[in-house]
Amino acid sequence: MALLTCRFYSETLGMSTSMTVILPQATRSQIGMDNAAAAGKHKTLYLLHGLSDDDSIWVRRTSVERYVAELGLAVVMPNVHRSFYADMEYGEAYWTFLTEELPAVARSFFPLSEAREDNFVAGLSMGGYGAFKWALRHPDRFAAAGSFSGALDIAARVGEVGQFDRIFKQIFGDKQIQGSDDDLLALLARSASGPNGERPLLYQSCGTEDFLYNGNKAFREACEKTDYKLTYSDGPGGHSWVYWDEHIQKFLKWLPLGK
Repeated sequence: MALLTCRFYSETLGMSTSMTVILPQATRSQIGMDNAAAAGKHKTLYLLHGLSDDDSIWVRRTSVERYVAELGLAVVMPNVHRSFYADMEYGEAYWTFLTEELPAVARSFFPLSEAREDNFVAGLSMGGYGAFKWALRHPDRFAAAGSFSGALDIAARVGEVGQFDRIFKQIFGDKQIQGSDDDLLALLARSASGPNGERPLLYQSCGTEDFLYNGNKAFREACEKTDYKLTYSDGPGGHSWVYWDEHIQKFLKWLPLGK
């Protein structure tokens, strides 16, 4: 595998930013590693960070580089700061950056497949919310999406008095979240599909001791009212890297990568 920190200019953000990228490399003599790389353009996982992190966090807190080595899977990890993957009311257009500019720039730099069946998105906490929002709003772009301890019922949290009140005000302003395209439960209720009727497979996990557990239950219950195919997992665990390191491995085994 090749691990790169890519610093580049974003026209959308009007500033330089970064992404961390893992690229497949087929090797025969590397000790302790089984590396694979298919010919042609790579299947790609967009892997999103949480509120307090950046694009480097997945490779610092887990062994994701090792986990994907034998899968021949590229991983693109962007930096979106504390934006909740939204076009911020008082800040930058991170949703537009993520969903429009980032894939185009990454594919211009690296041999990444554009085919829907070769693209996946996942994330933790804030990134789980971002991953599901991206997949639900653009079901024609992803074969599957994953959330680990995701902030999935965001409408229930915006407006709460507490540590996130100022952050949400900066991101959403006075916008009504419930029923909007930033509300995952509303997106599920509308149950959009791609032009060929495709809906991405969904993988959701959350620890039962996680402060976001109730929101995850709400998302699962909303999903049961649709025809989205959801693989759901919960069990003991908190909002921690011990839990996310375990579940990124389960997610990668679950991904519909084919041959």
